[in-house]
Amino acid sequence: MTRDRPIYFDHNATTPCDPHVLESMLPFFTEQYGNAASVGHRLGREAEKAVSDARRQVAALIGASPGEIIWTSGATEANNLAIKGVMAAGQPKGRKHIVTQATEHKAVLDPIQRLAREGFSITVLPVDHHGKVNLEQFRISLRQDTALVSIMWANNETGTVQDIAGLVSAAKAVVPSVVFHCDATQAAGKLPEVDVSVGIDLMSLTAHKLYGPKGCGALYVRRTRPSVSIRSLIDGGGHEKGLRSGTLNVPGIVGFGKACELAGQCVVNERERVSRLRDRLWLLLSSQLDGIHLNGPSDARLPNTLSVAFDGASAESMMMACDDICFSAGSACTIASIEPSHVLRAMGFSESRCFSSLRFSLGRSNSAVHVDYAAERLITVVRSLRSLREV
Repeated sequence: MTRDRPIYFDHNATTPCDPHVLESMLPFFTEQYGNAASVGHRLGREAEKAVSDARRQVAALIGASPGEIIWTSGATEANNLAIKGVMAAGQPKGRKHIVTQATEHKAVLDPIQRLAREGFSITVLPVDHHGKVNLEQFRISLRQDTALVSIMWANNETGTVQDIAGLVSAAKAVVPSVVFHCDATQAAGKLPEVDVSVGIDLMSLTAHKLYGPKGCGALYVRRTRPSVSIRSLIDGGGHEKGLRSGTLNVPGIVGFGKACELAGQCVVNERERVSRLRDRLWLLLSSQLDGIHLNGPSDARLPNTLSVAFDGASAESMMMACDDICFSAGSACTIASIEPSHVLRAMGFSESRCFSSLRFSLGRSNSAVHVDYAAERLITVVRSLRSLREV
């Protein structure tokens, strides 16, 4: 099978921009190029209206109100604003304890570790071999000085989905005023149950994980029952209710809104479709190869994500041999690291298993033809690599 373009199985790293998203953005580069803060003239008002419309579209995807959406440059900034902003705002109350889990994205773990170096108290919860947090252990970790909990909805490497509703309920039962932050970067647009109504106070999102443009994200900040107080990280104009100063990326925001609208329309059907493709890929691989292992749970995981360890074959070698297929050996944001995946290590896996693991994350453009071809190629490559080890 000859291909002009590689098969793309790395949608958890980023997604192609949907043509309808791109179409919605184009006028705001060349025709409706006004600054959304310059509402004294027509072009500025057009930009401001477009931003307001996008705010409604993003809010609708997660069950929020438009006024609760704060624009950022992506999920990393949203996570930093949530974590550092809450602790900066709450520090005078003397509550300096944060609870998170070991398998969070580095965009959560690194800001929390910075706060730890500044004197804040941190609890990093372990996970089981499926990547799940133990609910009772979570309850025990909570203290009266716990100010913030940060637990992701779904893991980017293994697809493990946490019981967010149960964790929120447990946290609020022990510390009613605790702030619960959720990085929903991988879950929004893939799981229809992603909704802030379960009691989430802060939620991080980004456009490029759901067929929108890179460089645009959002932080949901609850404004009612009661409102959540956070302090800005960027000053200089008081944009976004004073929480994120800077000229708004109007084309990116418009694209983000359109991407959320489209995701909301197809999330149920797409979940069913890609989960069938994911299961087909696993069945083909596991029926033809011995010594392969599923990383993560077989049930509570993202519908598009499959993480697999192959005994006797390194991830690097498999990726080099399959240069017409795009997949990942771990989190895209840490791909330059030669360290084993911190997610797989936290799940109790050996270094050798970590270095022999691949992540396949499927998307809208994938079909059964892609799955069948990828499985055939991988089976051939793994058998070849194993035979070389035996020589």
